[in-house]
Amino acid sequence: MSTDVTDKSPAAAPPGKSGGQATGGGLLQLMLSGLRANMRQYGMLIALGLLVVLFQVWTGGDLLLPRNVSNLVLQNSYILILAIGMMLVIIAGHIDLSVGSLTAFIGAFAAVLTVEHDVAWPVALVLCLVVGAVAGSVQGVLIAYLGIPSFIVTLAGMLLFRGLTEIFLEGQTLGPFPDGLQKMGNGFLPEVGPNTNYHNITLLLGFALLAFVVLQEVRDRKRQQEFSLDVLPRNAFLLKLVAIAAAILTVTMLLASYKGAPIVLLILGLLVVGYGYVMRNAVFGRHIYAIGGNLPAAKLSGVKDKKVTFYVFLNMGVMAALAGLVVAARLNAASPKAGLNFELEAIASSFIGGASMSGGVGTVLGAIIGGLVLGVLNNGMNLLSVGTDWQQVIKGLALLLAVGFDVWNKRKSGS
Repeated sequence: MSTDVTDKSPAAAPPGKSGGQATGGGLLQLMLSGLRANMRQYGMLIALGLLVVLFQVWTGGDLLLPRNVSNLVLQNSYILILAIGMMLVIIAGHIDLSVGSLTAFIGAFAAVLTVEHDVAWPVALVLCLVVGAVAGSVQGVLIAYLGIPSFIVTLAGMLLFRGLTEIFLEGQTLGPFPDGLQKMGNGFLPEVGPNTNYHNITLLLGFALLAFVVLQEVRDRKRQQEFSLDVLPRNAFLLKLVAIAAAILTVTMLLASYKGAPIVLLILGLLVVGYGYVMRNAVFGRHIYAIGGNLPAAKLSGVKDKKVTFYVFLNMGVMAALAGLVVAARLNAASPKAGLNFELEAIASSFIGGASMSGGVGTVLGAIIGGLVLGVLNNGMNLLSVGTDWQQVIKGLALLLAVGFDVWNKRKSGS
């Protein structure tokens, strides 16, 4: 996660000390100044950390039990997948209300193929992703090329796909799925190697992820320095790396001490890395930010806004299809009531993770953080036996605070 914190170090550093170093109160002042300057980026990350600590205390240590951490990943994986796609839609200045119903329809379609017609599950998986792409592309054409507002098109899609789900399933639950498809939502990576009392593949993946993240952070810092951009002071940067390493190693050890990393976590990790790269480095990602941030300027710059919008919604359809397969595999059945409020969870995850109502702002990592905030809230309140009524109230307040903070931050920056 790159940063753009202003380096407040002295212009003329004493001999033997680099300008990026600070000690004692000076370092604390630099870090606080950087935090204030990047509150959008770090605010929800800090909130997530505080939530984990609070619920760990309130639940008597149950939140971070290895089994519960594994369940937390499995229970929220499909929302996180949807949140990645939704973040792109919101950055582009649109909204998609149909994803919850589309996930239910894809689950129903997969059940009809595999249970009623004995289609091999790999073939059914590919067909479901193709159907999701078609659904997203149809909505993309209506929005991008016919100019119908995304709110109206996706609201119609929400009703359409929910109705088709009822028709396909005839109001009944259909299952079970083949074992191969079930593992997509409930399976874990296999155990290999010597008996170490830990899941060896999970340990290797965790260490590889740690090395990748550290190298990425160092590379981003060097690139920013080459272009004379502001960076964190060296000591603060090292502290950031230590915090990242501690978080990755903690989650790795917790998962490795249970059944290992869930298969869906590997899928999610690949999506985060891939989409993160696209949004940071690829031309397509830059164009999404451009049309969401300033559409007239993007058009004058030669950005094909209609084409970009079309592909954003096509991608959202594929992500909804993938999420539909994961949730159906986890439930081991397709249900007419599947996917209820998933679109609201995905939208809330994006806004809590730093997306802006006006578009042009947001990151893939922010969507994941926002989804984890909601996931920890849900899981922690369930462990504390908080009623579903109060859970809805608390999540609504969390969303309201996140959007309110976005508005306040914009006004403060403008002034």
